[in-house]
Amino acid sequence: MDKRTLRLTTTALMAGLAYVAFTFFKIDIPTPAGYTAFHLGNTFDILAALLLGGWLGGLAGAVGMGIGDVLNPLYITVAPKTILLKLLIGLVSGFAAHRVFHLDTLKGKSLHLAVIASCATGMLVNVVFEPLFSYAYTYFILQAPAKAAASLASWNAITTTTNAVLTVIFASALYLAIAPRLAQNGVLKKLLHRD
Repeated sequence: MDKRTLRLTTTALMAGLAYVAFTFFKIDIPTPAGYTAFHLGNTFDILAALLLGGWLGGLAGAVGMGIGDVLNPLYITVAPKTILLKLLIGLVSGFAAHRVFHLDTLKGKSLHLAVIASCATGMLVNVVFEPLFSYAYTYFILQAPAKAAASLASWNAITTTTNAVLTVIFASALYLAIAPRLAQNGVLKKLLHRD
C-alpha cells in the first residue's frame, strides 16, 4: 500500500474511532444552556496526531466528533465549536510529538515521557479553551443568557478536565502498545510520511 493511501485510510479509521468513542462511550450532562459530556472521543484525536502528525490527527478528530455532533440533536448547534477545538487538539499534540519531542527518534523511558507529555499538551489546550469557547459560543452565537452560558462553561471545565485525564491515559497506552509494532514493520514511518 502506498503512503498516501495508508495515511488516508488511517485518518478515516481514526475519524471513525473518534466518532464511535464520542457517540457511544459518553455520559451526557444537561445544563441550563445545553449539554456537555464525559466521553472518550479525544483519545483517537490524540492517537491520530501521534501516528499521523498534527494536521491529519486534528482532521480525524474534527471529522469524527463533528459528525457525532451533527447527528445528535443535543449537540448539533455546537458542531462548529467541536470541529475547531478538535482540530486544535490534534495540531497542538502533533506539534509537541513530532516537532518538539521527535517521537520517532526516542526509545524506552524517554519515549514514554514524550508520549505522555505530547498527549498532556494537547489536552491542556482543550482544558483551557473548551470552557472559554463554550461560554463565548453559547453567549454570543447561540444568544443564551450570560448565567446559563457561565453554567455550561463551568460544567464544561469539569467534564473537559476529566476527559483530558482519561485521554492522556488511554491515548498514551494505545500509542505505546501499537507504535513498536508499526515501527518494526515500517508502517509508522509511512504514516508520518518520512523516508
